Amino acid sequence: MSSHTTEPSRTAIELIWVQRAWKAGKHNAFTDLCYFSQRYYLVFRQASTHHSKDGVLRIMSSVQGKKWRTVAVLHNPDADLRDGKLSVTPDGKLQLLAAAAFHDKTKQAYQSYLWSSTDGKTWSAPQAVGETDYWLWRLSWLRDQAYAIAYKCGADRHIRLYQQEDAGQFDVAAPRIYSEGYANEAALLFDHKDRAWCLLRKDPDHGQLGYAHAPYHHWNWLDIGCRIGGPQAIFTPSGQLLAVVRLYDQKVRTSLVSLDQHSGKLTEILALPSGGDCSYAGMVLQQNSLLISYYSSHQGRCSIYTALVQIKDKTETS
Repeated sequence: MSSHTTEPSRTAIELIWVQRAWKAGKHNAFTDLCYFSQRYYLVFRQASTHHSKDGVLRIMSSVQGKKWRTVAVLHNPDADLRDGKLSVTPDGKLQLLAAAAFHDKTKQAYQSYLWSSTDGKTWSAPQAVGETDYWLWRLSWLRDQAYAIAYKCGADRHIRLYQQEDAGQFDVAAPRIYSEGYANEAALLFDHKDRAWCLLRKDPDHGQLGYAHAPYHHWNWLDIGCRIGGPQAIFTPSGQLLAVVRLYDQKVRTSLVSLDQHSGKLTEILALPSGGDCSYAGMVLQQNSLLISYYSSHQGRCSIYTALVQIKDKTETS
């Protein structure tokens, strides 16, 4: 029996194609995606294993999301680079946020970094952002202001909200917006009323859907009804909240889901070809076409996949 709701979605979904974008190397995982200068850009970690110390960030580009070519590989000789996230700044630069897991943890275990690029090929030196041992998971823009959710690495587990200042550094906007259980990975986004939404992973418990009004100090949380991993989320033009997550009930898989903004309940819409070690998606919506990146081990070693999904509000199709 599935642990999440099966109520119908407000959108009509059609999977157009899925294909493997990258399979070289032993372990490819933790993707993200954005659209910049008429091209899609994809980032993922390439390494020996899920937790090995040799992780690098491979960045690829594509015109249509099917055929990809490598444009850059970022590495740090002192750290495993993990969970790269791409965004486009208001002044027209490509920005990459990622975490460094240091080999020598005597001074600190983790540090978040930002890189920037004007062409996707040449990247700036990494800029340390946020606090030591706070993992800035994902950066989101509200017009010209950037925000990021971070989780504390260590015993005092909680998540906090950061706001980027003029100098580029991130200051704490809200120090403890959720602190129950093992809260960690989060998708952060804003609706048309500037309300902030956070889809939160909480192991091994049910995920949470939080929302807050500016200045985003006080959050309300809803139980989504099931456990999730690797969340990423977007709003459709009609205002529906869609996400791609790892689901754990029955067969572990990567799925496109919707979330009820009143009750928080999750509805599975489309299970993507996936299994085992998987998820950590990127999502780019252009008109009615949603391009999704994710990784999966259902065909053997962990590989990177892209999928194109057509999304139409049911009022358009009725």
